[in-house]
Amino acid sequence: MLRLLSVVCLLFSAFSYSEINNQAIANPDQDGGWYSYGRTYSEQRFSPERAINDQTVSKLSLDWSLELPSMKSLNATPLVVDGVMYFSGTHSVVIAVNALTGAELWRYDPKSLAALQQNRRQETMMSWGTSRGIAFWKGRVFVGTADGRLIAIDAKTGVPVWVVQTTAIDGPLGITGAPRVFNDTVIIGNGGSEFGPVRGYVTAYDTETGKQRWRFYSVPGNPADGFENKAMAMAAKTWKGEWWKHGGGGTVWNAITYDPEYNRVYLGTGNGAPWNQKIRSPGGGDNLFLCAIVALDADTGEYIWHYQTNPGETWDYNSAMDIMLADLELDQQQRKVIMHAPKNGFFYVIDRDNGKVISAEKFSKVTWAERIDLTTGRPVEDPSARYMSEPALVWPSGYGAHNWHAMSYSPNTGLVYIPTQEIPSLFDDSELDLEQWQSSMFRWSVGTNKVTEDFPADIGSSSLLAWDPVKQQKAWEKPLPGAWNGGTLATAGNLVFQGTAAGHLVAYRADSGKELWRFPVGVGISAPPISYSINGKQYISVLAGWGGATYFGLSLFAQHGWEYGVHTRRLLTFSLQGSATLPPFAAPLTALQYVDNPKQVIDEKKAARGKSAFAETCFYCHGYGMVAGGGAPDLRASTMAANKALFQQIVKGGLLQQRGMPAFSGFSDQRIDDLYEYIRWRARESANASRAVQPQP
Repeated sequence: MLRLLSVVCLLFSAFSYSEINNQAIANPDQDGGWYSYGRTYSEQRFSPERAINDQTVSKLSLDWSLELPSMKSLNATPLVVDGVMYFSGTHSVVIAVNALTGAELWRYDPKSLAALQQNRRQETMMSWGTSRGIAFWKGRVFVGTADGRLIAIDAKTGVPVWVVQTTAIDGPLGITGAPRVFNDTVIIGNGGSEFGPVRGYVTAYDTETGKQRWRFYSVPGNPADGFENKAMAMAAKTWKGEWWKHGGGGTVWNAITYDPEYNRVYLGTGNGAPWNQKIRSPGGGDNLFLCAIVALDADTGEYIWHYQTNPGETWDYNSAMDIMLADLELDQQQRKVIMHAPKNGFFYVIDRDNGKVISAEKFSKVTWAERIDLTTGRPVEDPSARYMSEPALVWPSGYGAHNWHAMSYSPNTGLVYIPTQEIPSLFDDSELDLEQWQSSMFRWSVGTNKVTEDFPADIGSSSLLAWDPVKQQKAWEKPLPGAWNGGTLATAGNLVFQGTAAGHLVAYRADSGKELWRFPVGVGISAPPISYSINGKQYISVLAGWGGATYFGLSLFAQHGWEYGVHTRRLLTFSLQGSATLPPFAAPLTALQYVDNPKQVIDEKKAARGKSAFAETCFYCHGYGMVAGGGAPDLRASTMAANKALFQQIVKGGLLQQRGMPAFSGFSDQRIDDLYEYIRWRARESANASRAVQPQP
């Protein structure tokens, strides 16, 4: 009875709400909560809690869990405010739960999939359902959606207060990143530069009313229309040709950091649209502000400075990874710096005052550049990496040496903990007419040859890397399985937590990397863990839900065995006093049963055309080479895809729209027939090396 009363009192006090504002988010203590995406404005993801530490973590046990069977991709950072945990799931569904018990308090579904189906028709293929997080400010929760809306929700009731459309309703831009809040302002970017002529930007809105305060574009538009500000006029001088017809890119899809000491916002901008600079900006140029950190005045959006990590980018590199703030002692001086580990494989320490690079060193295998010239701040490139006249095998790939998976920093150890991966990519545009190439709306349009084949499972490797930003060198490193392992959490208990692609939450000593504890969660983890405390009791929580770019498939991701519809997603919370157990869960799938009828005659010409069509659209969810990564069915093993009439109803008629499969109503019967033949061809090819299952009549 006493426990029940304490829970009721806690929830009653929760709905009175602390004043979550600039001071609260900047406060390292946060009354035991986790108030913002990176916990504080520093984005360090460091918890001062120390009850769970390197001496006690062996006793860490499951305290409670919440099954999320309707979810697929779970990439978000939960927030904890006054005993209530808030998080976003697949398709930006926001859920509030009691942080002590996991009991659901409310759920808000923005119906983003339905909005995509209504406004973009067949182009719902754009959405993996990814949402990397939410923001909290003065009793409201803010979330972005795949169809480009920003929604303010009453944190007590789960009822929307206001909604704004931040993107063109029928365009390819959508929101997957977490909003940030400061000064009664909420800011959000967007992504989608691979699917049309896209020009990136961020928009700031009033948290109370949803009224737009300012907008900043990351690349210049058509000069004939005039430039929005001096920064765009300056940037236009670094472009060639008619770049605006291709959009330019530069979307701000993940990294946004507010700096309360300077009252600035730092934007991490994305890759070019298309990737291939020879198309986007023939003749070269730096192409500002692609692949850059851009500093803006937080109140006006006015440009202050920028640092570009990849001038004239052409490899799908970007600076959309964490922008972390810290005070470091460098050359016997305290410096206010940004720490940044983008896709390109260099770790940057940058002066927050003026944007000048202080140091930059390789933290992963890098072949596109030899080093960063600290005098100019520019990379010293290998010219052959630009695939000007022949294909180029380059490290890292567009998956990045570090992607969006959050890194963390411990001021106690002075180390940054980075989820890294080493995956190469072959860049080749030999099949394209570069002068005539045009971006196709809602089709994969990056300006390089189509990828039609699977890659071997061992093409890449990954690790948890502890990096010393002062010495610019590795402190320790732990090899990890496969690729696409989760983000990290550092704590004052000398611990680093990380979820793995193989389905474990693991704790390491922060100073040495020694593994101290691991727990199987039943599915791969992409999201970063958090820590919070209530009444002096510390908790560790993580969303377990394989997703994001794993939808691209490949054996690199499929090797982990997380099959669509088989492995339930869940929210898990641990404590030293935990005594809960997980429901039984399926083991990873070790082999698929391919569906093939040996008597069926496959039309090789149609299959060849279908292979090309598949590489334009279907691969986005069903995987390169038709090797699915777990976010959608592997069509080689699908009985539905083996039934020609049913296949047509699904693809063209939208039979499975409610499950996330778009209706490609614009596809011709021939195109669907070609795709069907290609699926049958791939199933047979795979079945030759494995046991086949006869399709149902």
